[in-house]
Amino acid sequence: MTINIDKPDRWKIDIAQSVDMYNEWFLRFAPKAFRETRIKTTKEVEETLKATSNLTVLSASLLTSHPEILPTLRMCACPPLAVDRLIGLSGVPKNLVLSLEGNKRIPPQMSRNTLTTHLKRLMETLSRLADPDIFPWLSDNRKPLDDEVARAATIVADRLCGAYANPIVRNAQEARQLASIEKWLKARGYIRGKVTTGGDYRSLRAGSYALRMNVNVSLRSGSKRVNIPVDVLIMPKLSQRVISQMSTRGGKRKPQK
Repeated sequence: MTINIDKPDRWKIDIAQSVDMYNEWFLRFAPKAFRETRIKTTKEVEETLKATSNLTVLSASLLTSHPEILPTLRMCACPPLAVDRLIGLSGVPKNLVLSLEGNKRIPPQMSRNTLTTHLKRLMETLSRLADPDIFPWLSDNRKPLDDEVARAATIVADRLCGAYANPIVRNAQEARQLASIEKWLKARGYIRGKVTTGGDYRSLRAGSYALRMNVNVSLRSGSKRVNIPVDVLIMPKLSQRVISQMSTRGGKRKPQK
């Protein structure tokens, strides 16, 4: 049963409270998350610059030994490259780049010759697009100054922070939301339960709730069933199933508080 779904004027107070709650949390959490992420990414950039001799050595063998440097190398380009853009420009298989980015490893099923060819293409693309304003020593064909390397590492780390910090903040926000809902439910006598009968959400006991689960439902158009991810599943204390059981047994329905 939908409640107030057609009365958006009643949402304003809840929306305002929700926004205020998020803003307060963000001001406390986001700066700390960004600082921690920046420290981590700065170290990653420094290690990448050291491994590549300050971007002067970009070879297939290097990427084979250090697949974890690819995200940093993408941020060294001008403009910074998204994964899909790098795949398109270099003309390499998508599964190769996703394996390097996600699993930090070389696809084991790819032949050595094919792998070397694709990795060379990746490194050639990244070398060609290296940002000349951040790495001026590349175009000048000289050894970089220490200050130049430090400055370059800071700039690339800032670029990486945007990619890393946003998911961190988003995941923490989701955890905060679930914790707030769980606290609210527990204060009203609900207990955390679990779905037991073959994943059927109706097996959840009355007066309990479950977090982050897939609910198997049938589509209206036919008998096909699909799993819908649900953040919070709540079985009311006086659910229709309990009412039906009470009616069958001749019990009386008590008013719900």
